[in-house]
Amino acid sequence: MDAIKLTFEQLRNECCDECTDFSTTAELGSLEGIIGQDRAVEAIDFGLNIRKKGYNIFASGISGTGRNSYITLIVNRKAKTEKPADDWVYVFNFEKPEHPLALNLRNGQGKVFQKAIEDSIVLIKKEIENIFMSREYERAKNMLYKQLNDISEELLEDLNELAKKYGFIYTNTDRGLVSIPLKSDGNPMTEEDFKTITKENYAEIQQKSSDLNIASLDIFKKIRDTEENYREKLKKVDSEYASKVVTIHIDKIKKKFALNKKIEEYLVTLKQDIIDKVDLFKNDEPKKQANPFFALQGRNNEAFFERYRVNLFVDNSGKSYAPVVFETNPTYTNLLGNIEFENEMGFLKTSFDKISAGSLHAANGGYLVLQVKDLMENYYAYKGMMRALMNEEIKVETIQATMGYPMTTGMKPEPIPLKVKVIIVGDPYTYSMLYAYDEQFTKLFKLRADFDVEMQRTPDNVEKMAKFIAAHANNMGLRHFDKEAVCRVVEYSSRIAENKDKLTSQFNRLVDVLYEADSWATSSGSNLVRKEHVSKAIEQKTNRNNMYEEKILELFKEGTYLLDVEGEKVGEINGLAVVSTGEYSFGKPSKITVSTYSGRSGLINIEREARTSGKIHDKGVMIIHGYMGYKYAQDKPLALSASIVFEQLYSGIDGDSASSTELYAILSSLSEVPIKQGIAVTGSVNQRGLIQPIGGVNEKIEGYFKVCQIKGLTGEQGVIIPHQNVNNLMLSDEVIEAVKKDVFHVYAVKTVDEGIEILTGRPAGSKDDKGCYKKDTIHYLVDQKLTVYLEQPEKDKNEKKNKSKAHDKEDDVTDHDVREDETIQV
Repeated sequence: MDAIKLTFEQLRNECCDECTDFSTTAELGSLEGIIGQDRAVEAIDFGLNIRKKGYNIFASGISGTGRNSYITLIVNRKAKTEKPADDWVYVFNFEKPEHPLALNLRNGQGKVFQKAIEDSIVLIKKEIENIFMSREYERAKNMLYKQLNDISEELLEDLNELAKKYGFIYTNTDRGLVSIPLKSDGNPMTEEDFKTITKENYAEIQQKSSDLNIASLDIFKKIRDTEENYREKLKKVDSEYASKVVTIHIDKIKKKFALNKKIEEYLVTLKQDIIDKVDLFKNDEPKKQANPFFALQGRNNEAFFERYRVNLFVDNSGKSYAPVVFETNPTYTNLLGNIEFENEMGFLKTSFDKISAGSLHAANGGYLVLQVKDLMENYYAYKGMMRALMNEEIKVETIQATMGYPMTTGMKPEPIPLKVKVIIVGDPYTYSMLYAYDEQFTKLFKLRADFDVEMQRTPDNVEKMAKFIAAHANNMGLRHFDKEAVCRVVEYSSRIAENKDKLTSQFNRLVDVLYEADSWATSSGSNLVRKEHVSKAIEQKTNRNNMYEEKILELFKEGTYLLDVEGEKVGEINGLAVVSTGEYSFGKPSKITVSTYSGRSGLINIEREARTSGKIHDKGVMIIHGYMGYKYAQDKPLALSASIVFEQLYSGIDGDSASSTELYAILSSLSEVPIKQGIAVTGSVNQRGLIQPIGGVNEKIEGYFKVCQIKGLTGEQGVIIPHQNVNNLMLSDEVIEAVKKDVFHVYAVKTVDEGIEILTGRPAGSKDDKGCYKKDTIHYLVDQKLTVYLEQPEKDKNEKKNKSKAHDKEDDVTDHDVREDETIQV
């Protein structure tokens, strides 16, 4: 028998020689970086250094593995080596108002440009008002007006000479030139004269007026041309005077931003627009007093001057390195920006200065970090981001426009070129789903940084773990840990990792213990965190979460749950399962019973029939059937009916870790050899009878040990586990002490044969040269029983056939006697 009875030294890897270079963590420096994530670190470093399209990063791993902390550290460190991003402003597009222009400036220059423009507009408006009230301008304007009057008077004289021929004269009124008929004495007619004229005279005047209108067309055209010429000259004079003012201020701004081509182009159009709209810059105070509707008109004037504002869209002033943005609420507007509206007299209105930036804009030229869970909750934000990354530009539009709804505005701001490294932090499942179903994702997130849940327990990593503890003590104001306390944390880390030679990478679980151990050290008045404080923290953490386990143990103690931990029984065995209640998991033993009988139904999994078992458990039962066929049905059919059940289990079961346990019970039932009830079993089995590893081995052993404690330790109790799981053992002090005292045992087996020999105390047996098992071994007894099950139906059939023949012969004799009697009677 090759089964191993484990010693207490094999039940835990104690941290004895790994923490020798320090007495307390105060002697150690703080850890920089992350422990045991070489693969993820290399992927992230590579991803941050490559600047090609599509090389964004998806950091996958479970929560608590240090993804966020490391990404925060490394991205900020990388950003500090890069130049700061540009500022971005939106300005009015004078040629296409519905398409605001996007201008980029060196960081910090956005505010300067905004202030320069807005200050200049105020000064320009004030100086234009002043210059159009100056004597110089009035003289120039009066000269033009005098020229207009001189020409107008000449034309009016020519017009009146022509009009007199038709009996009319022209006079200036508020409505312009009006023709008035002349009386016979040459004086203009009055209203009284009109009332006394005859119809014939009126018709004659009408006819002459029509003739005059035709005859005076050329003169009137000259008058209009003269007035138009005057307005053009006056506008030219206004433009010249305005240009003097505007040029001075705009040229100053040009000098400040001389190297920026787009700024220069914008300033040219700005200057021309001010000159073209110079009338609105003039002082219109007299008009304000004369116009009763000035309140509305004044608002329109204010709205006009909004075109000269500068929307400081992205402000990177005060930053000395590339931007790093952590977006915790990636809604569509938070991520991609928005166009805001305001209500004006019942109408929704917007303008270019209502365009607001999102996180992508803020991170442009740097790094954007997102949580995949938050991003997936905002579908349109995700699609908008992927579209921006694919097109390498960001378009600002409302979410309603993205969804295809009709909009009240046609504003389409100029897209901004996008150069950003996006890092999404998520889990492996979401990564796989996105990679499988989103083609854009595969093109844009070519780098995966996979964070492991465990690392090797090497001296180097143990030292880093100690520095990790020191860093938290220094940064979070905790007491420092002595060497034994650090060792206890290392052992706890291996327990979480479920491996003697590994440490967990779920640092959040370790940090909780550090904080709580520090609290217990404070309560005890210790200036250092010691081993007992760490143990107390772990114990109390368990105590807060194990109420359900204690209720289960009470049921075992009361006898409500039936479980034998002494004696021997045929077809009954104690199996082990793990129950999870959120953060805490514990082992729960269950009685498994098997009934075998003659028939060809095979193995009947009662859990499956009752629909309380999972697919993997069902597979395990099928594997047992395969083992039975492989072992006992090579020279004959397998004639067997067997039912398997977990007694008093009502909540369902899954997993194949009880398949070897169930097989042992079947072998016991068939061989009629009892199983020691003090030994519980866990382990998967394959069709060749090899035992395979399982999960939760520590919880299972400790769970069964607690039940044995309740019912009384006899020195005969123990657990059989797969030999591969020896390396996963990090058992509690109680179990180790019991094994040390030889009142509890842990066996490691490789095959079913090894396990059944421990459980029954009888050899499993192997085939000799003739293919037969040695007499009275387990396999011999099982094979004999299966042969009986196979032959029993045939034997029953033959007996029934013989009985039938005997019955037929008896009937023949009776019939013959009756015929003889009849003959005699005849």
